[in-house]
Amino acid sequence: TYTTDTKSREENKKTIESLYRLSVDIKKIRRLKEWVLLQDVAYVQEIAGILQEMGADEAAVASILECCPEAVLHTPAEINSQKALWQLVCQNEKQLIKLIEQFPESFFTTEYHENQKANILFFQELGLKNNIITRFLTSAPSIFYNPVEKNKDIIETLQRNYLSLGGSDANMKIWILKLLSQNPFILLNASTAIRENLEFLQKNDFTDHEVLQLLSKLKGFIFQLTAATMQESMLFSKRVFKCSDQELKELVLKCPALLYYSVPILEERLEGLLKEGISVARIKETPMVLELTTEIVQYRIKKLSALGYDIKSGTLESLNGTKKDFEASYGKIQSKKERPIFNPVAPIHVED
Repeated sequence: TYTTDTKSREENKKTIESLYRLSVDIKKIRRLKEWVLLQDVAYVQEIAGILQEMGADEAAVASILECCPEAVLHTPAEINSQKALWQLVCQNEKQLIKLIEQFPESFFTTEYHENQKANILFFQELGLKNNIITRFLTSAPSIFYNPVEKNKDIIETLQRNYLSLGGSDANMKIWILKLLSQNPFILLNASTAIRENLEFLQKNDFTDHEVLQLLSKLKGFIFQLTAATMQESMLFSKRVFKCSDQELKELVLKCPALLYYSVPILEERLEGLLKEGISVARIKETPMVLELTTEIVQYRIKKLSALGYDIKSGTLESLNGTKKDFEASYGKIQSKKERPIFNPVAPIHVED
């Protein structure tokens, strides 16, 4: 923990000079993290030296220290330990320095070193590949700050529930690894939240098989919801689509977004579709369209309209899916439009 009392303190001239020699933009640090420059002790040359040994050139060192100036407040011993830790999952120093350039703050968070190490070893034992673990270290570093026992408890809870829902032992490992790869943040949930959410689905008459289906479709995001928010979203959908409990269940299985998104988000997306002249009945037929933001829907409708495709009479399926799915669908409509209306291989009848 470093002091951030800036009023009574002066900048450390030695730190400033060392950073200046490394071509670091001091003004940028003053603007964003001036408190770093006020600390009595800093290891500018030493940290720069470690980075250079790993293969960072002058520009890379300057960029890293501008983005994460607090790096110079760590001792060389701490950084060398962190380096050894990340090398457990990095192929070589070249890959490591590239990761540090892109995600310096993740690398220079050394306070949880022991937890990070224990979790890396646990994930390796679990069967996660090193490239997935490096992705976690950079994009979801907070999961490594948990004590390893907490992460083990969540994994065991997921395994127990998977088996109790009818999942097989043979597929369990693949299911867990896929779920983690898609959404590592499930490890930040409490095991009680996981149980409560699964119980909520079962109370709403989803069969065990259907619950497993939803877990896979929602990529574990279901665990970041609460029973109350899921209940609100389902009641909203039931009211809007004027459907029975069974119909609602079918809609949710077809489009888990009805369970995942909050009422204000669903309302906004529904209004956007209605403004485009799309009826509630047609949205009910293709609820997956609610997975898209209003902006994406408007953009796609505009593109299709330019081809002369009328979304009011055409199928909503052409709006659905990822960007790649839409581009493929758009390409088909475009080629159909450009196709000649006559048959080029048919014989031409001319008068003698």
